[in-house]
Amino acid sequence: MAKQTITAAQALEKLKEGNKRYLTAAANPGDVSPAVRKQTCDEGQFPYAVVITCSDSRVIPEAIFTAGIGELFTIRVAGNVMDRHQLGSVEYATEHLGSPLVVVLGHDHCGAVGAALHDEPGGHIKYLTDEIRKAIGDEKDELKASCLNVKRSVSVIKESLDIEEGTVVCGAIYHIESGEVEFLD
Repeated sequence: MAKQTITAAQALEKLKEGNKRYLTAAANPGDVSPAVRKQTCDEGQFPYAVVITCSDSRVIPEAIFTAGIGELFTIRVAGNVMDRHQLGSVEYATEHLGSPLVVVLGHDHCGAVGAALHDEPGGHIKYLTDEIRKAIGDEKDELKASCLNVKRSVSVIKESLDIEEGTVVCGAIYHIESGEVEFLD
């Protein structure tokens, strides 16, 4: 498996086409074969996209985009918020693995966004909801709040990292019931 020669626009189109296949799929046809496991073990990984998404068990990027082993560099954290750990992972994937596309993938019916809207959680959950509240301000609509949260994470990435020319950072929302991904940019 050679280093990526795919552009960000081609990577985005691959994600969109993969999501179209997912909408009618009964199983994930992404390549998870022993051959691709061996190839990525021997030659390394060269994912065509970085996907930062929520830890929600219903949001599975490899399934949503019909991707197999080595195709997506997935970073998961409740509420798809960005901190130094996530930023370091994005930086690694774009600079060292050559991923040309970074997608922040939020979703509807997000528990972390709901907690930021309606609860006053304690403990470590408060770190997540505090970040989400910075993004959503006074917004009360859950879906609009999820979109604002995605846009904030996109902004944090663009403002915090020295993104190479040709690398694209964009946001998207996954609709849990339909399976459709709506790209915001």
